[in-house]
Amino acid sequence: MTMKEEVMTALEGVLDPELGISIVDMGLIYKVEESEGSVTVDMTLTNPACPLAAMIVNMVEDATVSVKGVQKVRVNLVFDPPWTPERIKGWQGKK
Repeated sequence: MTMKEEVMTALEGVLDPELGISIVDMGLIYKVEESEGSVTVDMTLTNPACPLAAMIVNMVEDATVSVKGVQKVRVNLVFDPPWTPERIKGWQGKK
């Protein structure tokens, strides 16, 4: 398993504090890049004004550094493209 795959697996354990759903399954993780032990995670939130943003970022940082070999973590909050419910894994919403 690559470090990127291990980081994604670790991030599956991070649950949205309000919904109790993995942030990976919610489609909040846009990109994970790794270079020589330094990992950058691009992620979004369901709402740019989320009052729990700092808490979620801290959980992402903690989960990422728990992966063997990760020495440094940077989390970028991005809002383009904006998150929509259709990003949720297994979404069955109607259009």
